[in-house]
Amino acid sequence: MRTVISTFLTIVLAVVVAFASPVYTLAASAETLAVLPGLKGAFTGERPDNLGVVDGHLAGCPASPNCVVSQGADKEHAIAPITYAGDRTTARNQLIDIIGVVPRTKIVLQSDDYILAESESRLMGFVDDTEFYLPEGENVIQVRAAARMGESDLGVNRRRIEQVRLAFADLAQRVAE
Repeated sequence: MRTVISTFLTIVLAVVVAFASPVYTLAASAETLAVLPGLKGAFTGERPDNLGVVDGHLAGCPASPNCVVSQGADKEHAIAPITYAGDRTTARNQLIDIIGVVPRTKIVLQSDDYILAESESRLMGFVDDTEFYLPEGENVIQVRAAARMGESDLGVNRRRIEQVRLAFADLAQRVAE
């Protein structure tokens, strides 16, 4: 019985890693794949109460490796903010357009300087919270992305932010041409 469970968990982990890989993510279509039967909502978790901007900063990351933040992070959790040229309103609208095409991601809260999005993983239905803060008078978008549950996210949050950054840079280049 122990080997059956071990084999099952190995297969599940291999599938999760395969679906989380950057190659698959870039090649995947925008349509949502169903969560494994019986797991819908099992790994959703509760939205943390420390989200948002306090004194011009997003919350820090917990000790677990399933979070990245662009403000005041240690080496393991640090990620660069997204830079932009032009005005904040245009950057915000472009960011909203980009988030709108990220698979299984929806904006749940937005204001002039803040956007909160939730992303659901393909197979298990894990939910990650991704925050974008656009401070007035600066041409940067501060970011934070964290898994609600679990110890590791296999680098998914970092890759999601980097994909948003690449899309933002590509959009800026197209506008400049």
